[in-house]
Amino acid sequence: MREWLRGLSPQGRRRIGQDIKTVEFGWPIGMPVCRLLGGGIHEVRTSLAQNRIARVLFYIDKTPDEDLKLARSNKSKHERGLQ
Repeated sequence: MREWLRGLSPQGRRRIGQDIKTVEFGWPIGMPVCRLLGGGIHEVRTSLAQNRIARVLFYIDKTPDEDLKLARSNKSKHERGLQ
């Protein structure tokens, strides 16, 4: 576990997880939870106790076309097997 994460209370870790989940399932989402920093880097901002803020940085990566093609092929094979 990262050193900075050990210093967080269970409530703080929970709040960070909730904000990450909000971004994951509500994408695209903006401030005050998430903002673009530039260069394709985004941050999730979480307000913590004692006037602290946690920042989790992330970027969005495109799924390679060959992986999408394989997934579509597998889906098609699966659907044919159900008929």
